[in-house]
Amino acid sequence: MYRTVATSAATTTATTTTDSVDYVVNLDQIPRWSDAEHRSSLEFVNEDTSFSNSYFPDPLTSPSDAEGGNYGVVSRFPVDHEINSKIYLWRGNPWNLEVDTVVNSTNENLDEAHSSPGLHAAAGPGLSEECGTLGGCRTGMAKVTNAYDLPARKVMHTVGPKYAVKYHTAAENALSHCYRSCLELLIENGLQSIAMGCIYTEGKNYPREPAAHVTIRTVRRFLEKQKGKIKAVVFCTTSSIDTEIYKRLLPLYFPRDKHEEEVALSKLPADVGDENGETIIDERKIRINTLPKKNVLKPPQVPDDPPVSHVRLTQRNPSYLDSYLDPAFMALIKDPDQRRKEQWEKTAQAQTGWNYGRILGFGELGGAPLSAAEEYSLHSRYLAKSNSLNLSEIGEMKIVYRGGVDSEGRPVMVVVGAHFLLRCLDLERFVLYVVKEFEPLIQRPYTIVYFHSAASLQPRPDMGWMKRLQQILGRKHQRNLQAIYVLHPTFGLKAAVFAMQLLVDNAVWNKVVYIDRLLQLFKYVPREQLTIPDFVFQHDLEVNGGKGLIVDPRTKYVYHRP
Repeated sequence: MYRTVATSAATTTATTTTDSVDYVVNLDQIPRWSDAEHRSSLEFVNEDTSFSNSYFPDPLTSPSDAEGGNYGVVSRFPVDHEINSKIYLWRGNPWNLEVDTVVNSTNENLDEAHSSPGLHAAAGPGLSEECGTLGGCRTGMAKVTNAYDLPARKVMHTVGPKYAVKYHTAAENALSHCYRSCLELLIENGLQSIAMGCIYTEGKNYPREPAAHVTIRTVRRFLEKQKGKIKAVVFCTTSSIDTEIYKRLLPLYFPRDKHEEEVALSKLPADVGDENGETIIDERKIRINTLPKKNVLKPPQVPDDPPVSHVRLTQRNPSYLDSYLDPAFMALIKDPDQRRKEQWEKTAQAQTGWNYGRILGFGELGGAPLSAAEEYSLHSRYLAKSNSLNLSEIGEMKIVYRGGVDSEGRPVMVVVGAHFLLRCLDLERFVLYVVKEFEPLIQRPYTIVYFHSAASLQPRPDMGWMKRLQQILGRKHQRNLQAIYVLHPTFGLKAAVFAMQLLVDNAVWNKVVYIDRLLQLFKYVPREQLTIPDFVFQHDLEVNGGKGLIVDPRTKYVYHRP
């Protein structure tokens, strides 16, 4: 059923998807990660054009000047050439590889219908029969069977978690357990090489890139402890999106030289897990302070027959007890409960105090700014939820939609103010739709075109809602947004933008460019790159008097009158 593929063919297989099960690829035919070509993955230059419209967040991008501020910082994932020599990245199905074991992502019942596509067909009916005798498998655990017609010797069956925004930490730790259970079974069965695909599934709503973080760091931590017992770990991908994600993240956890190690210091997430790769939960940590020092000073000697007037003083004098107490033992580190209490007190103080933004009708503008980690967590939760919902009714309102590119080749997002009907719009679902639509654009520089034509009569959300939307979109949106072209602005809109500059975010709202005529807008964004509603043309003629302009009713082009 299988036949060995030539070395040149294996190299080609590593870069193109292989759905055929007629070929066997040996480990010797796949380049090790340590021997792979050093590409500019850390600078986020994508060679695969199919990845240019990725719908998944990039939590690693940080300002370029951050890379120069890591002097004296110890890397949490230092260069280890021995570990790197055991890592492989291969594009194709795991069961085409001649390794000791391959990993199958399945459900609790080990059903063939919910297993990795194509695995049971390649292994033959014997695999399904043996799975029926195992009695199922719990989420985060793994069980082993024979491989039957596959080139591998064994198959590890593991059950990935379902992803929910509310329980994302539990999902991360369960996914980490999946990979660690497979690696533990590998050693228990005396095996040395393993090929594992992406255990997460689209049906379980697990975001790709956060899952890749968990996968790679779990394998790294396991190899740090058991590298003498494992010969090879092959990360297998079957799509260009997953391949590019792994190419970008592998240098962060498996740096091949000091340069990659130094760059990774500024691009690794704040939480890279504990010694096993699991997410750290401060609230569940047992906090034990250091024991007191043993070099105790002797208490002062008391005379054998002290005066009667001094007996009570001697008994109550606690000075000799101080010598037994270490100051470090008495000093308590502020725990998460105390931090949470202080946060509640600040929130309550902000709510009971004067809120000038609310008094002026601007909405809730109080509260401390979010950290980078908090903004990324907030953005990831909204993105995961938006990808799991059908938001087509929001898209049909044409409030936000993709345009072409501007005069400098940057993608454009179009916003139509007159379509923003606040009375019949679910703002929460609208935010989810905005996060989903903006995600492909905020990965690189982009611009926004806002049509304020005939929108002055429509009620608008307050500035507190706008501030919250900016926090949800994250810092990457703020950094990559190059300009906001506002067509037909009114005095009220300019006043609102000025207030946003003062009270919300000066860096973002200083990028607003006011445009009074369509012809001026076309200098920044070519006409053929925009889908403009008909009423915008009509409003432009009414506001500007139509002097010297002609609108082609068929093409909607605006010309100067000859």
